[in-house]
Amino acid sequence: MSSKKNTSRAATLVVATAHTEQGLRQARRLGSGAVGFAELRLDAFAKSPGLVKRTLPGITTPILITARHPAEGGLGRLGIAFRRDLLAEFLLHADAVDVELRSVTSMHGVLQEANRRGVLRVVSFHDFRGTPSLPRLREIVRRGVRAGADIVKVAAHLRTPNDLAALLILQGTTKVPLATMGMGPLGKVSRLVLAAAGSRLNYGYLDKPQVGGQWPALELVRRLEEALP
Repeated sequence: MSSKKNTSRAATLVVATAHTEQGLRQARRLGSGAVGFAELRLDAFAKSPGLVKRTLPGITTPILITARHPAEGGLGRLGIAFRRDLLAEFLLHADAVDVELRSVTSMHGVLQEANRRGVLRVVSFHDFRGTPSLPRLREIVRRGVRAGADIVKVAAHLRTPNDLAALLILQGTTKVPLATMGMGPLGKVSRLVLAAAGSRLNYGYLDKPQVGGQWPALELVRRLEEALP
């Protein structure tokens, strides 16, 4: 499949994240078309990449890979070279790859190879403490576009309605394909509202959440089917 082709339209897709062995088993049980992508958090399987490789043939859902930076929720405090090698190793199996904005220079080769293979490139930014100002959010998007993103992902901790409003304004006034979502007290509400506002990728979990404000992926699918025309 061509992931870029499938997300070039104004699609609202749910991403089901697997970061445990049980999550991998659940990814194998996802029916075709149940979610948009199964995200494999390779940083969570740094000590057991063979487990992921054995699981891959049984996953029929398009696969998104990431090996998250420790400062943005990555597990195991993995160095840049190790994470780069993980992504390069699994890129052959991927339909999409997520690289943090802070890592794009070091991951330039991975992003280039992804582009060559037609793999969707997500450039992401995560703030677990708060929500940047709207001008700062717009600058993050501009930098993501310059890095070659097909979709720019912004995840922020929401404490107040104004925080959610900043993400809504960003989502509603930016022509670049965005995936926006909140964490924390307003996280669950934000993921429904921002999906309705056009967020391309909307993340839920398979086994258990990693941050507050996440929905179980299949429940998120059901709620969006009820809420969106």
